[in-house]
Amino acid sequence: MTLEIPYHLENYIGGNFIGPLSGQFLEGINPATAEIYYQVPNSNEKDIEIAVNAAQKALPGWSTASTETRFRILNKIADLIDEHLEELALAETNDNGKPLWLSKQVDIRRASDNFRFFATGIMHFASESHSTTGQDAINYTLRQPIGVVGCISPWNLPLYLFTWKIAPALAAGNCVIAKPSEVTPVTSFLLGRICKEAGLPDGVLNIVHGDGQSCGEAIIKHPLIKAISFTGSTRAGERIASIAAPMFKKLSLELGGKNPTIIFADCDWPKMLKEIFRSSFGNQGQICLCGSRILIEKKAYEEFKKYFTEITKKQPVGDPLLDHSKQGAIVSKAHFEKVMNCIELAKQEGGSVVCGGKAVKLEGRCANGYFIEPTIIEGLGPNCKTNQEEIFGPVVTLQPFETEEEALQLANATHYGLAASIWTQDISKANRMAANVQSGIIWINCWLLRDLRTPFGGMKNSGVGREGGWEALKFFTEIKNVCIQY
Repeated sequence: MTLEIPYHLENYIGGNFIGPLSGQFLEGINPATAEIYYQVPNSNEKDIEIAVNAAQKALPGWSTASTETRFRILNKIADLIDEHLEELALAETNDNGKPLWLSKQVDIRRASDNFRFFATGIMHFASESHSTTGQDAINYTLRQPIGVVGCISPWNLPLYLFTWKIAPALAAGNCVIAKPSEVTPVTSFLLGRICKEAGLPDGVLNIVHGDGQSCGEAIIKHPLIKAISFTGSTRAGERIASIAAPMFKKLSLELGGKNPTIIFADCDWPKMLKEIFRSSFGNQGQICLCGSRILIEKKAYEEFKKYFTEITKKQPVGDPLLDHSKQGAIVSKAHFEKVMNCIELAKQEGGSVVCGGKAVKLEGRCANGYFIEPTIIEGLGPNCKTNQEEIFGPVVTLQPFETEEEALQLANATHYGLAASIWTQDISKANRMAANVQSGIIWINCWLLRDLRTPFGGMKNSGVGREGGWEALKFFTEIKNVCIQY
C-alpha cells in the first residue's frame, strides 16, 4: 500500500471514500510555500447523517467484539502507521508547516503510540465489585460502550491529537464520527487508508472533513451522537457546550492555555536553558502546553534574559524540509496575521521586544510562506491582553517576581489553567508550588515529559474532563451498577 494524496480529498464513510454530497470543497494550502496543493470536502449535516447511519449499522458487531479482536486491529493500525512513518511525516509537515524532523520524531510516532497504548489498555481495563457486609449482597459495575461518539481535533498536532481521541473511543467499543481540522486534514485522510488496510470493519470509524460551522456543528447537534470529545479554542468549546449540554451529551473539552514557566534562581541552569526554547517555541509555539508566560526570580532575571535571548537568536527559522530548521511555518495566513497583530498589541500595551517580533522572508520555494521570528517581550504586567489571551504562536513574555507568593500570584493570574512548569532544586518549594498553581498538569524541572497513563486536562477555562490512561477509557464508556442479593 502506498499513501497517495489526491488533489480532491474524500470523506471516509462506511468503509468507502466519497466526496461531499454538496460538492463543496475548501482549499488546502502548504503554509511554507502559500501554494494550494489539494482540496478538502466541506461536509454538512447530510454527510454526517450518512456517517451516523454507517456507524449505527456497524455498532452491534464492534461493541460486542472481544477485546482481543479490538486489540489485534488497533495494534495493526499502529504497525501500519510505523511502516508509513516517512510518508505520513512529510504529509504532516507540508500540511502544517512544522519541521520535518519534528513530524518524524514526535507527531507520527505518537500517533502509533496512541493506538498501541489503548489497544493494550483495553485488555487490562477492569470493573469493580463491592461486597455489602450484613446484607448478603454484592454490587458490581459494568462499563459498556456509549454507542456513536464524535471526536473533533485541532490543527496544531494533526494526527497526534486525532488518534489521541479515536484510539480510546474505538478500544472501548464505540463507533466514531471524527472530524479533523479543515486546515490540516491530510494525515487524517491517510489514516482512513490505513484503517481500511488494517481490517477495521466498515463504519466503525468515519472520517468526515469540513469546517466547524458546517461539519462540526452537525456532529455536535446530531441526536444519535451521544458524546463529544473536542480539543481546540476556549471560544469554540463554549459554543460546543452551549449546544451539547442541553442535549445531555457527555463532554470532554480540552481547551486553551496561557501557561506559566516559573524559574527560581536555585534551579539547574544548564538543564533549564537546554529546555527553555523548546518549552517556549516548540512547534512554532503552536502547542497548548507551551509556556507563553515566563516568570523569573528577580535576582536571576537579567542573567536569564541574556542567555535566553542568545539561545533564541541562534535558532534558525527556515524551510521545514531542511534538517537544520528549528522553526517552521505558521499554520495558515489567517493565524500568521493574528500572531503578528498580537505582537503589535503587545507594543501598544507598553511591551518591549527583546528579540524577534518580525515576519521572516525566506528565499527559494518558501519565499511566500508564513514565517515569524521567535519573539520575547518584556515590560508587561499580568493584566494586559498579551498576558491574558492565548496567542498560540512563537511569542513569550518575561515577568520578574521577588517571592514565592508573588510567583504563585502571577502564575494564577489568568482564566486558564492547563499546564505549568516549575524550575527549582528545592523540593519543598517545588511541592508547595505544584499544590497551589491552578493548572491540571505540572512539570517540575522538565517540560512535556509525557506518560500516557496519566490524566491530561486543565482547570478553569482550559477545559472540562480529562483524557489519557483509564480516564479516556472511562469517558468513552457508560458505567452501570448491578446489585445482587443472594
